[in-house]
Amino acid sequence: MSEKTMRLAVILGSVRKSRFGPTAASWFTGQAREHGRFEVDVIDLAENPLPAELPADIHTLGDADGRSDELVALYERLAAADAFVVVTPEYNHSFPASIKHLIDWHYMVWRAKPIGFVSYGGIAGGMRAVEQLRLVFAELHAVTVRDTVGFVNYWEKFDSAGSPVEPEAVNGAAKMMLDELAWWGSVLRNGRAAIPYSPAA
Repeated sequence: MSEKTMRLAVILGSVRKSRFGPTAASWFTGQAREHGRFEVDVIDLAENPLPAELPADIHTLGDADGRSDELVALYERLAAADAFVVVTPEYNHSFPASIKHLIDWHYMVWRAKPIGFVSYGGIAGGMRAVEQLRLVFAELHAVTVRDTVGFVNYWEKFDSAGSPVEPEAVNGAAKMMLDELAWWGSVLRNGRAAIPYSPAA
Protein backbone atom coordinates (compact mmCIF):
# COMPACT_ATOMS: atom_id res chain seq x y z
CA MET A 1 0.00 0.00 0.00
CA SER A 2 1.47 3.36 -1.06
CA GLU A 3 1.58 6.48 1.12
CA LYS A 4 -1.29 7.95 -0.90
CA THR A 5 -3.47 4.85 -0.47
CA MET A 6 -5.72 4.64 2.57
CA ARG A 7 -7.47 1.76 4.27
CA LEU A 8 -11.24 2.20 4.00
CA ALA A 9 -13.45 0.00 6.19
CA VAL A 10 -16.95 -0.38 4.73
CA ILE A 11 -19.24 -1.44 7.56
CA LEU A 12 -22.37 -3.33 6.53
CA GLY A 13 -24.66 -2.45 9.43
CA SER A 14 -27.88 -4.43 9.07
CA VAL A 15 -27.95 -8.03 10.30
CA ARG A 16 -31.51 -8.91 9.24
CA LYS A 17 -31.95 -11.96 7.05
CA SER A 18 -33.99 -10.05 4.46
CA ARG A 19 -31.65 -7.04 4.41
CA PHE A 20 -30.89 -4.96 1.35
CA GLY A 21 -27.52 -3.89 2.72
CA PRO A 22 -25.32 -6.35 0.78
CA THR A 23 -26.61 -4.95 -2.53
CA ALA A 24 -25.81 -1.36 -1.56
CA ALA A 25 -22.49 -2.34 -0.01
CA SER A 26 -21.41 -4.35 -3.04
CA TRP A 27 -22.13 -1.46 -5.38
CA PHE A 28 -20.37 1.07 -3.13
CA THR A 29 -17.35 -1.18 -2.61
CA GLY A 30 -16.92 -1.31 -6.37
CA GLN A 31 -17.01 2.48 -6.53
CA ALA A 32 -14.46 2.77 -3.73
CA ARG A 33 -12.04 0.37 -5.41
CA GLU A 34 -12.38 2.18 -8.74
CA HIS A 35 -11.68 5.51 -7.04
CA GLY A 36 -8.02 4.60 -6.72
CA ARG A 37 -7.18 6.02 -3.29
CA PHE A 38 -8.46 3.19 -1.12
CA GLU A 39 -7.69 -0.33 -0.06
CA VAL A 40 -11.16 -1.59 0.90
CA ASP A 41 -12.08 -3.91 3.75
CA VAL A 42 -15.76 -4.91 4.01
CA ILE A 43 -16.89 -5.66 7.56
CA ASP A 44 -20.27 -7.38 7.60
CA LEU A 45 -21.74 -7.26 11.10
CA ALA A 46 -23.85 -10.34 10.34
CA GLU A 47 -20.61 -12.28 9.96
CA ASN A 48 -18.88 -10.65 12.94
CA PRO A 49 -21.29 -10.96 15.87
CA LEU A 50 -20.32 -9.35 19.16
CA PRO A 51 -21.18 -10.57 22.65
CA ALA A 52 -24.26 -8.89 24.08
CA GLU A 53 -22.48 -7.74 27.23
CA LEU A 54 -19.95 -4.93 26.94
CA PRO A 55 -16.62 -5.43 28.71
CA ALA A 56 -15.91 -3.56 31.93
CA ASP A 57 -12.90 -1.79 30.38
CA ILE A 58 -14.99 -0.32 27.57
CA HIS A 59 -13.11 3.00 27.64
CA THR A 60 -9.70 1.37 27.09
CA LEU A 61 -10.38 -0.91 24.14
CA GLY A 62 -7.10 0.10 22.56
CA ASP A 63 -5.79 -2.85 24.55
CA ALA A 64 -7.28 -6.05 23.10
CA ASP A 65 -5.75 -8.40 25.66
CA GLY A 66 -8.05 -11.02 27.11
CA ARG A 67 -10.43 -11.10 24.15
CA SER A 68 -11.10 -13.99 21.80
CA ASP A 69 -9.11 -14.30 18.60
CA GLU A 70 -12.21 -13.31 16.61
CA LEU A 71 -12.77 -10.14 18.64
CA VAL A 72 -9.12 -9.18 18.44
CA ALA A 73 -9.18 -9.68 14.65
CA LEU A 74 -12.22 -7.42 14.30
CA TYR A 75 -10.65 -4.78 16.53
CA GLU A 76 -7.45 -4.83 14.49
CA ARG A 77 -9.35 -4.39 11.21
CA LEU A 78 -11.16 -1.35 12.59
CA ALA A 79 -8.06 0.12 14.20
CA ALA A 80 -6.12 -0.21 10.93
CA ALA A 81 -8.66 1.80 8.96
CA ASP A 82 -7.87 5.37 7.95
CA ALA A 83 -11.52 6.04 7.09
CA PHE A 84 -14.92 4.39 7.42
CA VAL A 85 -18.17 4.18 5.48
CA VAL A 86 -21.23 2.92 7.31
CA VAL A 87 -23.91 1.32 5.14
CA THR A 88 -27.11 1.71 7.12
CA PRO A 89 -30.85 1.27 6.69
CA GLU A 90 -33.36 3.36 8.56
CA TYR A 91 -35.39 1.31 11.01
CA ASN A 92 -38.16 3.18 12.85
CA HIS A 93 -36.55 6.58 12.16
CA SER A 94 -33.15 5.41 13.43
CA PHE A 95 -30.20 3.13 12.75
CA PRO A 96 -29.87 -0.58 13.63
CA ALA A 97 -28.83 -1.59 17.13
CA SER A 98 -26.06 -3.69 15.56
CA ILE A 99 -24.24 -0.51 14.49
CA LYS A 100 -24.49 1.09 17.93
CA HIS A 101 -23.23 -2.12 19.51
CA LEU A 102 -20.19 -2.14 17.23
CA ILE A 103 -19.48 1.50 18.05
CA ASP A 104 -19.80 0.96 21.79
CA TRP A 105 -17.58 -2.13 21.71
CA HIS A 106 -14.81 -0.22 19.93
CA TYR A 107 -14.55 3.03 21.81
CA MET A 108 -11.14 4.25 20.58
CA VAL A 109 -10.85 3.27 16.92
CA TRP A 110 -12.98 6.12 15.52
CA ARG A 111 -10.95 8.98 16.98
CA ALA A 112 -9.67 11.61 14.52
CA LYS A 113 -10.80 9.57 11.52
CA PRO A 114 -13.37 10.45 8.83
CA ILE A 115 -16.66 8.64 8.40
CA GLY A 116 -19.07 8.63 5.45
CA PHE A 117 -22.50 7.08 5.05
CA VAL A 118 -24.45 5.10 2.48
CA SER A 119 -28.07 4.95 3.59
CA TYR A 120 -31.28 3.48 2.31
CA GLY A 121 -34.92 3.63 3.29
CA GLY A 122 -38.33 4.90 2.24
CA ILE A 123 -39.12 8.53 1.49
CA ALA A 124 -36.23 9.80 3.65
CA GLY A 125 -33.63 7.53 2.09
CA GLY A 126 -32.24 6.61 5.48
CA MET A 127 -31.14 10.16 6.27
CA ARG A 128 -32.72 10.18 9.74
CA ALA A 129 -30.46 7.27 10.64
CA VAL A 130 -27.45 9.15 9.27
CA GLU A 131 -28.16 12.34 11.19
CA GLN A 132 -28.42 10.40 14.44
CA LEU A 133 -25.18 8.57 13.72
CA ARG A 134 -23.43 11.91 13.21
CA LEU A 135 -24.23 12.78 16.83
CA VAL A 136 -22.91 9.46 18.09
CA PHE A 137 -19.64 9.70 16.16
CA ALA A 138 -19.09 13.31 17.21
CA GLU A 139 -19.06 12.14 20.82
CA LEU A 140 -16.28 9.71 19.89
CA HIS A 141 -14.11 12.42 18.28
CA ALA A 142 -14.71 11.24 14.70
CA VAL A 143 -15.22 13.54 11.70
CA THR A 144 -18.29 12.80 9.59
CA VAL A 145 -18.07 14.13 6.04
CA ARG A 146 -20.75 16.39 4.66
CA ASP A 147 -21.86 14.48 1.57
CA THR A 148 -23.60 11.13 1.74
CA VAL A 149 -25.17 8.62 -0.62
CA GLY A 150 -28.83 7.88 0.06
CA PHE A 151 -31.39 5.69 -1.67
CA VAL A 152 -35.00 6.85 -1.43
CA ASN A 153 -37.42 3.96 -1.93
CA TYR A 154 -34.37 1.75 -2.36
CA TRP A 155 -36.33 -1.20 -3.77
CA GLU A 156 -36.84 0.83 -6.95
CA LYS A 157 -33.21 1.90 -7.35
CA PHE A 158 -31.43 -1.34 -8.27
CA ASP A 159 -32.04 -3.91 -10.99
CA SER A 160 -32.12 -7.67 -10.48
CA ALA A 161 -28.36 -7.87 -11.01
CA GLY A 162 -27.71 -5.44 -8.16
CA SER A 163 -26.77 -2.46 -10.33
CA PRO A 164 -28.28 1.04 -9.94
CA VAL A 165 -30.98 1.79 -12.49
CA GLU A 166 -29.71 5.39 -12.70
CA PRO A 167 -25.97 4.94 -12.24
CA GLU A 168 -24.77 8.38 -13.28
CA ALA A 169 -26.33 10.21 -10.34
CA VAL A 170 -25.40 7.75 -7.60
CA ASN A 171 -21.92 7.08 -8.99
CA GLY A 172 -21.34 10.83 -8.96
CA ALA A 173 -22.55 11.06 -5.37
CA ALA A 174 -20.26 8.22 -4.37
CA LYS A 175 -17.26 9.89 -6.00
CA MET A 176 -17.99 13.16 -4.22
CA MET A 177 -18.10 11.43 -0.85
CA LEU A 178 -15.01 9.36 -1.60
CA ASP A 179 -13.11 12.51 -2.60
CA GLU A 180 -13.99 14.04 0.76
CA LEU A 181 -12.98 10.89 2.62
CA ALA A 182 -9.66 10.82 0.74
CA TRP A 183 -8.92 14.44 1.71
CA TRP A 184 -9.92 14.09 5.34
CA GLY A 185 -8.34 10.67 5.61
CA SER A 186 -4.99 11.98 4.38
CA VAL A 187 -5.04 15.12 6.53
CA LEU A 188 -6.08 13.29 9.69
CA ARG A 189 -3.63 10.44 9.18
CA ASN A 190 -0.80 12.92 8.80
CA GLY A 191 -2.06 14.82 11.82
CA ARG A 192 -2.19 11.71 14.00
CA ALA A 193 1.35 10.83 12.93
CA ALA A 194 2.65 14.32 13.74
CA ILE A 195 0.74 14.83 16.98
CA PRO A 196 -0.92 11.80 18.65
CA TYR A 197 -4.58 12.52 19.27
CA SER A 198 -5.27 12.21 22.98
CA PRO A 199 -8.28 14.22 24.16
CA ALA A 200 -8.95 14.43 27.86
CA ALA A 201 -12.46 12.94 27.54
